Amino acid sequence: MDEFVLDTPVVRSFIDSVRDVIASAGSAAEAVELIRPGFAELLADPSWLPAEYQEAVPESGMGGGIGQWLLFRAGDGSLSLFSLVVPSESETPVHDHLAWGLVGLYRGTQDEEIFERDGGALRLVESRGLEPGDFYALIPPRDDIHRVRTTSAETSVSIHLLTNDTGCVWRHSYDPDSGEEHAFRSGYVNVPCEDD
Repeated sequence: MDEFVLDTPVVRSFIDSVRDVIASAGSAAEAVELIRPGFAELLADPSWLPAEYQEAVPESGMGGGIGQWLLFRAGDGSLSLFSLVVPSESETPVHDHLAWGLVGLYRGTQDEEIFERDGGALRLVESRGLEPGDFYALIPPRDDIHRVRTTSAETSVSIHLLTNDTGCVWRHSYDPDSGEEHAFRSGYVNVPCEDD
């Protein structure tokens, strides 16, 4: 059964439109392009995301006070919408997502570093600054391994729409120097994973 943790008309309408696009799109790249306008509207609306989903969490699974707040997940694990809260001067581990979708900045500023596998190592391929309203596509394997760091004095909040139950799937974190890979599950602050 679908789980609307943040059960509002805005979230329901957005998820309905995303599902319609996914059902009719011929590829992940086509779906991402069609979802972009609605995702941009979500990022531009300052009123839809309650303050509780924009809070840092000292005991989080990612460390550094980083909070991953589930807003919606499909009952079959095929789609999730969540906010990721990164306190000022904190950064995520280098990690992957194992899903396609969109990630956008809702509040604060961030630097993002994108890596790719290079044999057994990781190679930094791009660094970019992000402002509120900026967003990007993830279509693995391209751009799927990254790290974000909050550069603003205020906590940054990003919105993720991904085609898996991101907080509950086992993914990978990486040592950026050696490329060593570790099993990683970030979890959600506000809901458990089914096998917890």
